[in-house]
Amino acid sequence: MNYISSEKKQELFSSYGKSNTDTGSAESQIALFSYRISHLTQHLKAHKHDFGTQRSLLRLVGKRRSLLNYLKDIDIERYRAIIKALGLRK
Repeated sequence: MNYISSEKKQELFSSYGKSNTDTGSAESQIALFSYRISHLTQHLKAHKHDFGTQRSLLRLVGKRRSLLNYLKDIDIERYRAIIKALGLRK
């Protein structure tokens, strides 16, 4: 994963997770997936026929959606907070 530095990961985990070592919480995973999704979206704008990347992007969007659904089911306030913080729809 050369598109994201370890410093950027630490920053994402510390701002959306409970601490900068909190790599497993749903919020930190959603933030990481969102960063990767935006990175892949920019790549696909330049390389329209990269279908492997397109498939990876769709899988990531599905994983993020699954985590968001999980978070909505267990704690609606945490769900609303992460949606607002990341600027996602819904």
